[in-house]
Amino acid sequence: MKELLIRAERCLGCRSCELACAVEHSVAKSLLLSINEEPRPQYRVHVTSDGKSSLPLQCRNCEDAPCLTACLTGALHLDARGVVLCNSDLCIGCWMCLMVCPFGIISQSNHQRRIVKCDRCPEREIPACVTACPTAALSYREVNQESMEKRQTVLVQLLSPATQS
Repeated sequence: MKELLIRAERCLGCRSCELACAVEHSVAKSLLLSINEEPRPQYRVHVTSDGKSSLPLQCRNCEDAPCLTACLTGALHLDARGVVLCNSDLCIGCWMCLMVCPFGIISQSNHQRRIVKCDRCPEREIPACVTACPTAALSYREVNQESMEKRQTVLVQLLSPATQS
């Protein structure tokens, strides 16, 4: 199963992921046209900074997602990909999911009493935030593949002539 993975050291804090997310969730699906949409498109990824480092945060789709348990109406549910989705027609805006989210990334809708959260762009093969990231701080891939590549990188570093002297 693919996951959204973050390489924090690569994030510039440019917020391209936020912009791409908002455009993807707009009616027009175009930056120029979505600027004038009412209600304004809302992003579901949040770039957070401490002044020195930045980090893009979005729903981690926890294995034991507290938001699923806290949802009073069943508006939150798992899809076939293992992604926690919200059925806006069932959401009553009680904010229970928002309160129990350990990452604080579930947001209130700007125009109605509903929640807004990452849905991993179900119409796309790769989420919009990933394709928009200029430094590849975000990737959408199998966790095992990511681990294997990291091991390969460590192996090359350990076996390089510079480290053996």
